[in-house]
Amino acid sequence: MGKTSSRSKQKHDTDGKTRTDRKFEKKMQFYEMVRGAVAKKVISKEKQQKKRSRQKKLKAYDLSSLSEYLPELKASSEAGPAEFKINSKRRNSIVLKESSQLKTVINHPVFQSDPLSAIYQHLQNTQPLTDEKPKRKDGKTRKNKTKKKKSNTSQSMEM
Repeated sequence: MGKTSSRSKQKHDTDGKTRTDRKFEKKMQFYEMVRGAVAKKVISKEKQQKKRSRQKKLKAYDLSSLSEYLPELKASSEAGPAEFKINSKRRNSIVLKESSQLKTVINHPVFQSDPLSAIYQHLQNTQPLTDEKPKRKDGKTRKNKTKKKKSNTSQSMEM
């Protein structure tokens, strides 16, 4: 790989390099090109391995095979697709509509007299009523019931 000793009898070109110098430079360029190709291949292999591992992980989380066992929801399809993406034109129209709504609320006499009660009344009118009250389990009443049961069973055994 090293350069052989140059002979003094060799002819020089116009740029002052001998034939052996040019061959040596050409060989070095080739080696550089091979090193670059090998490095690129190693990097691409690493990327492919990462991609494969990501795909394997995604397969582990793929639950589409379970969808056949789930009941189909018809109500969600009837509701229609919701708009998640809002462009600037739509955003501006929403801002204008909401600002006009806010102005009318602020200028309303009921809101001006008592804002909190007006908001409360609005929520009562617009929000659906929930009839279910959370059941509270009281530890003391439970203990009393168990004590009564124990005393009843002991009396029946004594008789």
